[in-house]
Amino acid sequence: MAPPMAFVASAPLVRRTGAGRSALDVTRRPLSALPARAARRTLSAAKVSMADDTLNDLLANNLEWSKNMTAQDPEYFTQHVAGQTPKYLWIGCSDSRVPANQIVGLPPGSLFVHRNVGNVVSHSDMNVISAIEFSVKVLKVRHILIVGHDYCGAVTAAMNDERVGAIDHWLSHIRDVRRRHAVQLSKIDDYEARRDRLVQLNVLEQVHNTCAMSAVQSAWNEGQPLSVHGWMYRLSDGLVRDLGFRVDGPEEIDSVYRTVTPRAAEVPTGKGMLAEA
Repeated sequence: MAPPMAFVASAPLVRRTGAGRSALDVTRRPLSALPARAARRTLSAAKVSMADDTLNDLLANNLEWSKNMTAQDPEYFTQHVAGQTPKYLWIGCSDSRVPANQIVGLPPGSLFVHRNVGNVVSHSDMNVISAIEFSVKVLKVRHILIVGHDYCGAVTAAMNDERVGAIDHWLSHIRDVRRRHAVQLSKIDDYEARRDRLVQLNVLEQVHNTCAMSAVQSAWNEGQPLSVHGWMYRLSDGLVRDLGFRVDGPEEIDSVYRTVTPRAAEVPTGKGMLAEA
């Protein structure tokens, strides 16, 4: 049996002088070299973590899952090492009740996933920009799915003017959607129906933002087949609704948002999706 791993703690930057030593030297010391009080704190934290049954349950679940998958297909994990070729990019909410692969019944390797609070596609967010560019340019996905869901906490906070902290800056993207469609939303008396409509309008906005991304438009300009879709998942029945928001090329968005030349068979300008909402 291999000896247990020694706990290693990161020491702060220490200024040192003398021959052969840099003025700034970062060192890592084994637990035994730490002061007694610091060593006791580290061991105590480790015992708490190791005694956490919830985490042990997760590890046990993972082991069982790995065994089951290998029993079904001995090459299951080996083929994943070779790479991934998903056809879909899922941009959804971080909500724990909306597990992307499980909802659409796809195994690992079939769905490239990006999730954030409120399924927002912001032109200033390098995270979502990178996910879109990598999936489109490198993985060559065929479909980008923007997926909202009912009872979304982000949409609820944006609709109720709730203030929750730093996330308020992020939720301003959804509040912009609410402001843009204020007249339409004000005509819906039922609260749940009004919130559902804001979820849909937010999905529409993010479809539009995705289509305006240079990586998406460049793919279209180069003849790469790529469609962007707007979906909504309902927690109440586990079903996904296609909201009918689908864009297959730059000719289907308003000309003011185009960053590349549309293809030859162009639909008349001014069709902008937001105008159709």
